[in-house]
Amino acid sequence: MTRILVIEDDDRIAETLSAGLGRSGFLVERESDGEAGWYRGDTEEFDAIVLDLGLPQIDGLTVLKRWRQAGRMTPILILTARVQWEERVEGIEAGADDYVIKPFHVMEIAARLRALVRRVNGHATSVISFGSYQLNLRTLSVTSDGLPIDLSPQEFKLVSYLVQNRGRVLSQLQITEHIYNQDFERDSNVVEVLVARVRKRLAADVIKTRRGFGYTLGDGY
Repeated sequence: MTRILVIEDDDRIAETLSAGLGRSGFLVERESDGEAGWYRGDTEEFDAIVLDLGLPQIDGLTVLKRWRQAGRMTPILILTARVQWEERVEGIEAGADDYVIKPFHVMEIAARLRALVRRVNGHATSVISFGSYQLNLRTLSVTSDGLPIDLSPQEFKLVSYLVQNRGRVLSQLQITEHIYNQDFERDSNVVEVLVARVRKRLAADVIKTRRGFGYTLGDGY
């Protein structure tokens, strides 16, 4: 599952964006001022961040510069009503990965975010193969040799997160943060149960357990 932080102080825009991205398969967290947004982006792991420039407390450009100076390399998509090309250049040079001018279409934001996340993870397209399976990030589906596999939303999110982080061991906390909303009651057994369900849907060795560390995509996938 792709976890996105939206930092936008306009409630209407933020709600529209959050709802639209949620329908496109993203797990969306939101902050409405630069101070809170900077802190969460500095202390939590997100796959990408949508950052407005005209924020209260700390402006978006300053937030971006702080992250980059601290070595935070999360992909950043700037969302702003500012149209001057000089400001766009300043944002890109400060470390932004993409730039969208308001008003916008949510589907365009979703497509740009998917492209940013793919680029970071070394994938050229929305379809990622692992073993005999194909993960489609646009249609939110998994197939095996072209045949669809019936996965629940949470099962798909787990498979997607593991596939996009192939070669990494992901802790239960990381998985919980990427699959469930921030206010979710974090039961230590919920990830174990979810992993067991996925192993029944796919091959049992698709998910490998690293005792004391977490989970990773199995060897050969």
